[in-house]
Amino acid sequence: MTSEELINAFGPRESIDYDVVVVGAGPAGLSCAIRLKQLAVSQGRDLSVVVLEKGSEPGAHILSGAVIDPRALTELFPDWQQQGAPMGAKVQSDEVLMLTPNGHRAIAHALLPRNFDNEGCYALSLSDLVRWLAQQAEALGVDIYPGFAASEILYNEAGAVKGVATGHLGLKKNGEAGENFQLGMEIFAKYTVFAEGARGHLGRQLIERFGLDEGKDPQSFAIGLKELWQVAPEQSKPGHVVHTGGWPLDDSVFGGGFLYHLPDNRVTLGFVVGLDYQNPYLSPFEEFQRWKQHPKIRAVLEGGQRLGYGARAINNGSPQAMPDLVFPGGALVGCEAGFMNAARIKGTHTAMKSGMLCADALADAIAAGRQGDRLQDYVQRYQESWLYKELQQFRNFKLWFKKGPLVGQLMTGIEHWLMPKLGLSSPFWTLHRTQKDHEVLRPAKECQPIEYPKPDGVISFDRLSSVFLSNTNHEEDQPSHLTLKDPDRVMPLNWQVYAGPEQRYCPAGVYEYVAAQAGADPALVINAQNCVHCKTCDIKDPGQNIVWVTPEGGGGPMYSGM
Repeated sequence: MTSEELINAFGPRESIDYDVVVVGAGPAGLSCAIRLKQLAVSQGRDLSVVVLEKGSEPGAHILSGAVIDPRALTELFPDWQQQGAPMGAKVQSDEVLMLTPNGHRAIAHALLPRNFDNEGCYALSLSDLVRWLAQQAEALGVDIYPGFAASEILYNEAGAVKGVATGHLGLKKNGEAGENFQLGMEIFAKYTVFAEGARGHLGRQLIERFGLDEGKDPQSFAIGLKELWQVAPEQSKPGHVVHTGGWPLDDSVFGGGFLYHLPDNRVTLGFVVGLDYQNPYLSPFEEFQRWKQHPKIRAVLEGGQRLGYGARAINNGSPQAMPDLVFPGGALVGCEAGFMNAARIKGTHTAMKSGMLCADALADAIAAGRQGDRLQDYVQRYQESWLYKELQQFRNFKLWFKKGPLVGQLMTGIEHWLMPKLGLSSPFWTLHRTQKDHEVLRPAKECQPIEYPKPDGVISFDRLSSVFLSNTNHEEDQPSHLTLKDPDRVMPLNWQVYAGPEQRYCPAGVYEYVAAQAGADPALVINAQNCVHCKTCDIKDPGQNIVWVTPEGGGGPMYSGM
């Protein structure tokens, strides 16, 4: 049954009204909600704010490296240290290494471009920080509904956004209502803020409906894979930050690794691969496992224990690709819009600041009695902020590296080492891209298959044992949230032309090609219960046939300490 048929049969849906509804309890969404409540208190006004979170709790779906610049947090909570924000370890030292198969070359600290400067930053668990932010939000009176996935955008007669509806609960795999079926709820608001993260399901619809990307560069994404390890005490260096480039990726692929030392003999490490890679045989997961076997990385992990695993798409960001931030009735914040600073390998402080700027505009609009219009003041506040200046400074970073590692290193050195020494804060030139990530994938017959080593179960592992550590869970008998626009396009395009790339770019073993009998053509099997909600398939599928939609609220990964 369609959603409309279910509503006709079991409806109407219950509804509730708020001043502002925020979709997504990540750094951007929570910062927006907190700032709104802070302003309401300071102005002696009552402002109702609700945050919807599809995860089982705030932080459950949050994944990041993470080394965080505390600038935005300090603006939001000047006394965060006294309040006990879980900020991990203050950065004490940096290494940037260019790897070869068995060796490495360290870049001298004096020659490091400013984007690799982590002085004053903190290595921490972002999921822990988000949980803390959620506690602060609730203390201020923000309503947070975990396990409620916003699945539908609601519009008024004039076409403006008037709120969202949460997904139905208790649907069976065939789409029929089960014994415990419950209709979703309609949540109306004067303004709706979308903070779903990179490649948000609803944000994608808004960009298309309102043409928010007209005249913009295509957005660029990467997949980030991460593990959390308990290491031997002699290998622990709290506050030590390592970034790597080079091996195992070839010169045509954008990406690299990171290893951050946390307190309590823990390290968080991971690998990022730009989703504009060309070879359909490339597997980001396998590249990550191979990277861990490098002597420089393996030495830290030997004798340790893997505690966690996760993966998430990353919006590489750039002002050239950022869609319009506002539309009638709402706004985009955080990685939903692309506020990530890829050059600094940081997106938390930028996401938080975008949410705060949006909150300032929202508070003024509501105080003036407005609703449902375009928050143009949010755009103006952004353009006058340190956030705009920072992103403009680093706008060319990834695009230089797409011209080759030597060009990338040279121009990064010029833009972010030499120019600051000459007193120039931003380059005079702007690069652009014209292709979407899925459009650069080459047919399999033009590419060389990649043979990856088998996991040793000590340092490197397989997908399924990794997904187990992510604590991913979905109700088995619910409709698949990984949908195909046209199932008949899979074999002639994905399999015959691109050799089934989804079975390699998926970090969770969701996609398999299985033959019913020996010699028969295989068929695509989608193991949606394994999905860690990374959104890579929605981005990289060569025919844009795979569409990620929200599953039943509360499902997906349950990250802890990540």
